Amino acid sequence: MTLEELRQKLDETQYVYDENMLTVLYVALTLGRPLLIEGAAGVGKTEVAKVMAAALDRELVRLQCYEGLDESKALYEWNYQKQLLTIQIHENDPDKQTLTKSLFSDEFLLERPLLKSIRSEKPVVLLIDEVDKADEEFEAFLLELLSEMQVTVPEIGTIRAKTVPFVVLTSNRARPLSEALRRRCAYLHIDYPDMDKELAILRKKLPNVDDRLRLQVALAVQKLRSAEEILKKPSIAETLDWAAALDALGIRELTPDAVRNTAGFVLKNNEDLLTLEDQEEEEPCGACREHSHG
Repeated sequence: MTLEELRQKLDETQYVYDENMLTVLYVALTLGRPLLIEGAAGVGKTEVAKVMAAALDRELVRLQCYEGLDESKALYEWNYQKQLLTIQIHENDPDKQTLTKSLFSDEFLLERPLLKSIRSEKPVVLLIDEVDKADEEFEAFLLELLSEMQVTVPEIGTIRAKTVPFVVLTSNRARPLSEALRRRCAYLHIDYPDMDKELAILRKKLPNVDDRLRLQVALAVQKLRSAEEILKKPSIAETLDWAAALDALGIRELTPDAVRNTAGFVLKNNEDLLTLEDQEEEEPCGACREHSHG
């Protein structure tokens, strides 16, 4: 795939990207390098993997990371029920050694996302989401996969990739990631979109929404994100939710009443809603009134 072909595929998905992102995605894909994407929660890191899966016409295999994640959830585990049943069926067989060996064969192996992604007959997109939430021990465990595209199952041995997945790791920077992991990856940092990009996303994702309302929503969200008092900054998805909710109500002007009645689509905790109410009392309708002529 050429750079221009990837550009065309991304355009077909209605994804909004810049030249830097396009270049990083293309080079990582071409070289078979894992891609580490960092940024605040809600900037669209996970969306990159979904879009690449759609653009490349590949299955998306997702591993959601969390504290305490281990190999049995990420790589593989044995089908204990099937093993126990087999032992009961063959309990009178004289060749116990052969039976024991057979219990730890492919027949009893349950694939989890990491193993599934490298044993797939067709290349997949492997999303290792929020890797910073997993323990450092799990991060170290990932290094073999990221550098060699292989994993080790003690009872079976080394399993090498049948096909090379396009690996995307995301991090909200909840904790620092190791240099060893970073060295194995291409790197991309994503910020919250600026005004122009936010508008472009709204146009592509919600083409039927009134232009004036799109502008007012984008301005209001930009102001919410810049406010230090807002604890949970609105994500791109919440911008889209808000605009869609307003449109569904037939609202064409972001009035103070419209903001008050639909704020739960853009702010997702009570503290932020109360902060918004205080701001509205001081300056009705926030930044959107200032540009309502747009």
